[in-house]
Order: sequence, then C-alpha cells, then structure tokens
Amino acid sequence: MSDRTFITHPIPPVYDSESRILILGSFPSVKSREAMFFYGHPQNRFWKVVAALFGERVPMRIPERKAFLLRNHIAAWDVIASCQIRGSSDASIKDVTANDLRPILEAGQIRRIYVNGRTAEKMYQKYTEPVTGIPCICLPSTSPANAAWSMERLISAWSRIREAE
Repeated sequence: MSDRTFITHPIPPVYDSESRILILGSFPSVKSREAMFFYGHPQNRFWKVVAALFGERVPMRIPERKAFLLRNHIAAWDVIASCQIRGSSDASIKDVTANDLRPILEAGQIRRIYVNGRTAEKMYQKYTEPVTGIPCICLPSTSPANAAWSMERLISAWSRIREAE
C-alpha cells in the first residue's frame, strides 16, 4: 500500500503578454494547495526574496502576489501537472506528467526560465526541456527545508533573475 496520493496541480499559472521571467517550482506543497497559490507555506522565503530583489514590500494576499508578479514581468507556475506525492515531499514524487508551458511561452516575452530548487531542475530537464529546447537556470530552493541557505545568500543567488529584465 502506497502512502502517496495522486494529485493534479490545482493552481493556474500566472502570466501575461509582458512576462519576461518564468519561475517554475516542482509541485505545490500541501500549504500552497490549501491556499490555492504558489509558495503558500508561511516559512517559504520566496515572497521575501523576490520582494527584496525588486525593492518592494512583501505581498501577503493572493491578489497582491499576482499583481506583484505581473508588475515585475514574472510568470510563475510549476513543472509538474500531476504526480503521486506524499504530503509536500519532493523526494516522494512519482508518476509525473509535466505541465505544458506553451501557452506561457507563446503569450509572453520569456527571456529566461528559472527553477526553484534541484527537484524542479531535475524534473524540468527530464520532462520539459526536451519539448521546449530551452535550458533552465537553477536557483537555490526557497523552501523551509533548505535551511542551510540564509536569507542573505538566497537574495544574492536569486539576484540573477534581474538579468532577464
């Protein structure tokens, strides 16, 4: 008996015709799925990192977060469309179906694709890069599980996303 659950990604992508940066996670955590938006775990540092990079206050509510992304020309989604997963554990992911990035790539002006962490990188390289032909740039995970990275180190590493502006 498996303790994994089959889940289809419940959160639609955020993008518009002005999107120049695409940031992909692996698959939404339990907290993000409950919140129905990306990086919903209160200890995930994604929103603090990107707010610092763009010199803005940290957006707290979903409408503010969507507006922040679009105002800063960022598209956001995840590599995985559906999978078997145990809770929020990236290490438990099996039976992956990848998201189709074509709508984002066709609608926006994507200059670079960044992935949030090694699992997203591995999944992107396996399932998505062969379809898009676009390599990704891996950034250190903003997950609370990546406690080895301080906020200062994350902000420094993530400053690369400003290159695509």
